[in-house]
Amino acid sequence: MDGALRFESSGIPARAGVGLNAAHYATILLDRPDVGFFEVHAENYMGAGGPPHRYLTAIRAAYPLSLHGVGLSIGADRALDRDHLARLRDLIARYEPGLFSEHLAWSSHETGFLNDLLPVPYTDETLIRVCAHVDQVQDTLGRRMLLENPTTYLTFAESTHDEVDFIAEVARRTGCHLLLDVNNVHISATNLAYDPFDYIARFPLAQVREIHLAGFTPQVDEAGRPLLIDTHDRPVDAGVWDLYAHALRMTGPLPTLIEWDANVPDWSDLHAETVRAETVMARHAAVRHGAG
Repeated sequence: MDGALRFESSGIPARAGVGLNAAHYATILLDRPDVGFFEVHAENYMGAGGPPHRYLTAIRAAYPLSLHGVGLSIGADRALDRDHLARLRDLIARYEPGLFSEHLAWSSHETGFLNDLLPVPYTDETLIRVCAHVDQVQDTLGRRMLLENPTTYLTFAESTHDEVDFIAEVARRTGCHLLLDVNNVHISATNLAYDPFDYIARFPLAQVREIHLAGFTPQVDEAGRPLLIDTHDRPVDAGVWDLYAHALRMTGPLPTLIEWDANVPDWSDLHAETVRAETVMARHAAVRHGAG
């Protein structure tokens, strides 16, 4: 990466935040609820103006903001979309979010864009490509990005790297920071039958700057085995809360987002999830302080 990276101090407190949803704009501006930050999907605010920007400008004046991308297609076997990157750069300049994150996934190909986040094989070729794309993003934005661990439903026969080792090497080569999605770990570990606690223990936690929590839909596959789908449409599962507590024992409190993107509940129900996350953070902060 060329040059120094800005925004090393994110301005996002080690508290719980929520994904900003239009259904809650009025409640947030009227009641000014006690939450640590709001997170928005970058692609929802790439237009020039209109009501979404009016509301977001008012909310940004009162709360820290984290920006989460879903459309860069970091893992795609093709060049990044320079127009998309330019819009992202302009959006970051407009709102000065404390953090910007994207997924280790791909969603674009030669004939269009897929409304999904698809996995990549963990090979040397993919590693070189992902690192080049992360470098390009960080050089364009002039800041360090966070790369999020994916939700997975299958493995590639051609993979030669373990997922944790792959992510750690991307962070080492590019200097990017990481977003640890604990819900994704729980889902992937269930779907692929590995130990999620071991995954967390091996993850490069020193590079984590934000955590995500969410709900999932339980199903079964054709053999009757558990299959979890990452739907973000319900409360955080008990197993995800346990894994979150396990991560905090090693990291201490970190900005933690409650992702609830579908079947969005009343504000009171969403806020209750943030209260629970902050209770878990406070408990582990006290334990770490006592140990220190």
